[in-house]
Amino acid sequence: MTIRIDTAAMAARRVRYADLIPCTTAFIDTRTPGSDRKENFTIIGPGVAENPDQHVHISEPHGFNIGGARQPPHCVNSQHSHETAEVFAVLSGDWKFTMGVDKADSEINLHPGDIISIPTNCFRGFENVGSDSGFLFAVLGGDDPGRVTWAPDVLRRAASTGLVLLENGALIDTAAGRQVPPGQVAVRPLEPAELERFDRINAAALAGCVVRAGETAATETQNGLPEALVIGRGGVLDWPHGFTVSRVDLSAGAAGAWHAHDQPEVLFVLAGTAQLEWDDGKLDLAPGDTMSVPRTLMRRLSSTDGAGATLLAVRGGDALPWATPV
Repeated sequence: MTIRIDTAAMAARRVRYADLIPCTTAFIDTRTPGSDRKENFTIIGPGVAENPDQHVHISEPHGFNIGGARQPPHCVNSQHSHETAEVFAVLSGDWKFTMGVDKADSEINLHPGDIISIPTNCFRGFENVGSDSGFLFAVLGGDDPGRVTWAPDVLRRAASTGLVLLENGALIDTAAGRQVPPGQVAVRPLEPAELERFDRINAAALAGCVVRAGETAATETQNGLPEALVIGRGGVLDWPHGFTVSRVDLSAGAAGAWHAHDQPEVLFVLAGTAQLEWDDGKLDLAPGDTMSVPRTLMRRLSSTDGAGATLLAVRGGDALPWATPV
């Protein structure tokens, strides 16, 4: 059974790139020199931000979280580990991802259109190595992606800036006069023996976590458009994530088939402009825009750009909502 939804309600599910609300104090390292100019975005779901004042654009559970990171040149996101899947797609900028608690295990550079899926239980960080501001679109596994574990040096360097991270996940700003509440304990840097439980990712393994723009072959699916399955069962990166990621390429003037399915779907525009149409309206989507499409809504996607458009489609579950291409 399909649903009906008016234009105002659908517009509330579209987050324009220009309307993104950043948090510049989302994490323990946000005052550390070299990491103090980064912006964090929680677009769908709470993400892993440590600042309770971080703005969440769409709070409705999807089974995964959508976020973003925007950083100027040479700005670093410090080494940390995640409890659930972490996937990045490059909207803009040139980025270097480094692995290991001390950044010594491996590294790889990504460019617009590239996608990386970083395994859980390993330390990673990333830096904008380009000459302009860059933006990463992020997908985290689960409605509650848990907390990050920081490399010991990150916590030690942050202590001198007045920020203290508590074991309950709260971020305390002692420089602003706040104190650690009675009974609460600050997160301590991990000891060398504790670091042994984290996985090490070498260069070959890291290369196997990356799908370059244009590397994937597309097949026509239920939505009537060619899709390349990047993440998911039968895709290039086929280990379980709790969600799938497909690259949807729209040629100039192309229009997909009317379709609906029972999984949440999020569309993110990498290039060009597109239009999402449903029974009661239509909305335009531009580069950097994020669109949450409700379950069982009958809709179709089309290109409104003379050069076509490229989007990512993130859907719940480890397999596509339809069994086979049509």
